[in-house]
Amino acid sequence: MLKKILLCCLLIQAAHAQTGTPSPTQPALPSKPSASVSLIGIAPPHPTATTHFTTPPSVIAPPLISTRKGEQAIQTKQLHISTEISGGLAQTTVEMTFFNPNGRNLEGNLQFPLLDGQQIASFALDIEGKLRPAVPVEKARGQKIFEEIVRERVDPGLLEVTQGNNFKLRIFPIPSKGTRTVRLQYTEALARQDKSWKFRLPLALGERRQEFTLDVLLRDQANQPQVAQSLHLGEARFVKNGNDYALRLQKSNFSAKGELNLQLAAKLAPQIAIQKKTDEHFFVAEIPVSNARVARPLPKRIGLLWDSSGSGAKRNLEAELFELALYFKAVANAEVNLTVLRETASDGGVFKIVNGNWDSLRRALQKTVFDGASALSHWQINPTLDEYLLVSDGLSNFDRQSFPQLASKQRLYALSSAVSADSSRLAAWAEANGGKAVQVNPHKLGSAAQALLTEAVHIEQINAIGARDVVFESREAQNGLLRIAGKLLENNASVTVQLSHNGKPQEIKLAVNAQAALHPFAANLWAQYKLRNLDADFELHRAEIGRIGKQFGIPTRETSLLVLERLEDYVRHEVTPPPELAAAVASLMQTATEKKLQQRTSHLDKVLAQFRARVAWWEKDFPKGHKPKPREEDQVIAHERDTLQRGAPERLARSAPPRPTAMMAAPAPSAPPPPSPSNAAHAPKGSTAETAGSAPEIGMTLKKWTSNAPYIARLRNAKPEQTYAMYLDEKPSYANSSAFYLDVAELFFERGNTELAVRVLSNLAEMDLENRALLRILGLRLLQASKADLAIPIFEKVLRLAPEEPQSLRDLALALAANQQFQAAVNKLNQVIEGQWDVRFPDIEGIALAEMNALIATAPTKLDTSRIDPRLLKNLPLDIRVVMTWDADNSDMDLWVTDPNGERCAYNFPLTYQGGRMSKDFTNGYGPEEFSLKTAKPGKYKIETNFYGNRQQVLAGATTLQVKLFTAFGSKAQQEKVLTLRLQEAKETVFVGEFEVK
Repeated sequence: MLKKILLCCLLIQAAHAQTGTPSPTQPALPSKPSASVSLIGIAPPHPTATTHFTTPPSVIAPPLISTRKGEQAIQTKQLHISTEISGGLAQTTVEMTFFNPNGRNLEGNLQFPLLDGQQIASFALDIEGKLRPAVPVEKARGQKIFEEIVRERVDPGLLEVTQGNNFKLRIFPIPSKGTRTVRLQYTEALARQDKSWKFRLPLALGERRQEFTLDVLLRDQANQPQVAQSLHLGEARFVKNGNDYALRLQKSNFSAKGELNLQLAAKLAPQIAIQKKTDEHFFVAEIPVSNARVARPLPKRIGLLWDSSGSGAKRNLEAELFELALYFKAVANAEVNLTVLRETASDGGVFKIVNGNWDSLRRALQKTVFDGASALSHWQINPTLDEYLLVSDGLSNFDRQSFPQLASKQRLYALSSAVSADSSRLAAWAEANGGKAVQVNPHKLGSAAQALLTEAVHIEQINAIGARDVVFESREAQNGLLRIAGKLLENNASVTVQLSHNGKPQEIKLAVNAQAALHPFAANLWAQYKLRNLDADFELHRAEIGRIGKQFGIPTRETSLLVLERLEDYVRHEVTPPPELAAAVASLMQTATEKKLQQRTSHLDKVLAQFRARVAWWEKDFPKGHKPKPREEDQVIAHERDTLQRGAPERLARSAPPRPTAMMAAPAPSAPPPPSPSNAAHAPKGSTAETAGSAPEIGMTLKKWTSNAPYIARLRNAKPEQTYAMYLDEKPSYANSSAFYLDVAELFFERGNTELAVRVLSNLAEMDLENRALLRILGLRLLQASKADLAIPIFEKVLRLAPEEPQSLRDLALALAANQQFQAAVNKLNQVIEGQWDVRFPDIEGIALAEMNALIATAPTKLDTSRIDPRLLKNLPLDIRVVMTWDADNSDMDLWVTDPNGERCAYNFPLTYQGGRMSKDFTNGYGPEEFSLKTAKPGKYKIETNFYGNRQQVLAGATTLQVKLFTAFGSKAQQEKVLTLRLQEAKETVFVGEFEVK
């Protein structure tokens, strides 16, 4: 599987962090700089905007794609950076051309963070030599469309939010020996310092020599900007163009280094600007206030919420401890209740702070083990505490509940040193509980403690007449500045802002009218502030977040930006095209709508026909004696017939797996009339489901799959009390290996240490934000460990990420059933049956039907089946059922079951002499593949799995499979065994286990 990496062109954020740039606030309103400013570290001789190039600490830009087996890294051929600054707002465009030197097409799959206050404005991908802009779509639909089109070998691009201000960009393909060009645009506010705006733009964005261009445009600049000499860029000067100034640099065969620094004067009077967008008028007000900070009342009983999840290792622990030392020194005497947050919350003990001495607590935090997933909401409020301090990156991925709401007298403060923190969510949580979020800057130590211990001017209340939906950037002024935004209802509106500072109230009245200065980003600023407020309870506000994302064309937790190549793709997937394609797409839309209506009508008929065939097979009595020896010509004829019936052209080139001489499968009987609703969900007399005693005695033995990785031998030989410490010692070497966590978790499960096993396993949620394959593995393994309550929220997230895949619904349904939520499980399975799925998911409805009817028949109470077509209600109990699923998309795994006759049931021999039935072949990923046998002949049965191959365009690692063996399926006597294993190479065949029917 392709390793996810940071997008080198947007490692700007990492460079910001290493050079000590404060986290930017929001874009300012247009103003004409005229006040005196200074060079970085040099006093200017006259009023000017100043520029300087500096060299930040080395930033190693990673390759675009991590390659294996001698393949070369993707290369950056061209880099063009352009920035436009108007007042205190900067909009930066990064355009990169990538070259793939390898002999095959690859999918680019890139992850990158933006800082708080930065927002993606647009994304474009080259299509037929021209950059085509992306359009907003629902996040889940965007993923579905991208996956479908990639399988057709067409060129799509997708930009989506993973969590917080972290983004994932997927482009397909980067052609062999060819190039692709990507353009990303984002806006950011300039950090305010005294009376000036500060802007920094790191330039070391490519790891190789390339064609490099830099353009900087300063709008409404009053004075001639000066550029200091740069060791890497040479002489660089701004050129006047009307009221603007421009800088342009072009270099060939060049590796950019250093950082562009600008410092511009900012106005001190309140500024108001408006923008009309989507038939609404939005306004933004920028209010300069006192920059003074005053000490706030400090608590005596503190709850310290310490995030010790795996991602916490990326925080700057020493910097956080430095800030906490200053905080506790000021608090002087207090009691601290420590709660450790990982995949669950645990009590870390109570510590006394005496005269600022917090040594015992410091030692406890220094011994922190960063491991496991993040359940940042999974803790209980202690009503006796005065204040909570959450130290975390805010990346919560294992939560089962909403964030707690503190009592009115309590406050929550959030502290983070992580560059890729979910800062908007931390701020939303803190401000919803009367506090604030504070970013730790390792290059400006002490500033976070000062922010925790003091208060600036802050907003108490906002009242508006003639305006609505008024939101703020931050409740507390940032460097002497408050920003609010809203929607105008009338041409003239009045906004009153109630402030407080040092306990003293203050009131500011703003007159907002539709004739105010125009600002091209006022609407997007409102959207950004609004989205951050909604982040406090994302689950509650998902629909509104989605609407805002689509309205403003920005990526959110519920919307993504999508580029499609063909006009018919926009039509087929009902995606609103870019304006330049709108007319052409509209003319194709009517025909597509009529076709979809026909497809919906025929779907149920297809499902019913498949179910009738399954019932016909189940009701047929197959012979259980010895098979007659077949004639050779009968085998050839039957094989050809089977290939034609299966209708899988890609299989025609496949040779059948070797098998013993055996009688070919009997032809499938003709379908009988549909089952009568009167006997729905009831087993016929004498079937396996009638009584537990009627089921045959079956001994189940699955071969225990064990890893041969070197770390496993070491851990197995360790003393029990040393095993976890050794795992932590090995972890840095395998941090990006899902196999490592699966192997170690299995070892802890074997030894009965379920708590540590779940913690180790939960690291899969931390590895790659919103990777549905990893999450699916995690959920299935939790189910195997009888942790259905933990698996359910994992599968709910998978369903949000991939609703286009029926496995997402089916996995959640089975987890609900395992958690005794039978009605909810049946409803989800019925959604699988009624849904219209891609052709790469054959027979998924039939498998879900078998599971749904079995649940209805065996549930302890009568379930509501009124929403289910009665023709589909009939339980078909089985002596033997084997089900195999796997995690790799676009991959082909085969389930083989060999019976006592020596006859192998497989994709190309789907019906055996004694009635063993194999479901249709999944050749494009996930499964399930199902072997069913109504009445089992005595003897031994062998289960094998074969990795036929994959067509993934990413660099894949091992494929994880799960095999389930059921006996007396669909009856009260049902038993189940589960095995998780992995396959590395195509054509690999693995013996899974055997069972004996006595």
